[in-house]
Amino acid sequence: MKRFIEGADRRQVTLLPPCLDDYVTEDNPVRVVEVFVDTPDLAALGFEGMVPEVTGRPSYHPSTMLKIYLYGYLNRVQSSRRLEREAGRNLELMWLTGRLVPDFKTIIDFRHDNGAAIRAVCRQFVPLCSKLDLFTDAVVAIDGSKFKAVNNRDKNYTPAKLQRRIEQVEESIARYMATSGKGSGIVGYNVQAAVDTRQHLIVAHEVTNLGYDRASSPAWPGRHGR
Repeated sequence: MKRFIEGADRRQVTLLPPCLDDYVTEDNPVRVVEVFVDTPDLAALGFEGMVPEVTGRPSYHPSTMLKIYLYGYLNRVQSSRRLEREAGRNLELMWLTGRLVPDFKTIIDFRHDNGAAIRAVCRQFVPLCSKLDLFTDAVVAIDGSKFKAVNNRDKNYTPAKLQRRIEQVEESIARYMATSGKGSGIVGYNVQAAVDTRQHLIVAHEVTNLGYDRASSPAWPGRHGR
């Protein structure tokens, strides 16, 4: 009979529960985040709340909030509400924060109040990697990523494309002639018709871009309209 790998009984009581550190491997990126956040002087970089208030509800240490922020950045989790949920169920975040679960409003306030400090600490990443001898060669590889913008390609203009478009518009304007009557100018074509004066029947017609009928009519070469 074929056997299957079975999970542990959820109701099984254990004397010594597994250590949370056992779930995070030695090469897990969260260990790098831990070292990276604990290395720089966060107070010197401008993070608020480094000195706790004497009264009131205790606050989270800025290093804890920064770890959550960096974890979300590395794992493409931008929503503050999602970060709150992940902090309560994600083993990596539990390990990183010591099972602390700040609410989404606290995460939002941290981002808002420490924007400049967050940018400053991120600039310390390359010097830290150099200090830890993580760069083995003087040559690095550079690559780019292209992201599609929310725009129609036909509506995206370069200087050369814009010049061509202007020329096309000017050519289109040249093809249209306004009629000579004052106040009766229209943008359109002139449909000339030759009508029999006795029976009032149309015997010929022609569509032209000339806005007047005083020259020879294309419908009746050599004749003049009246």
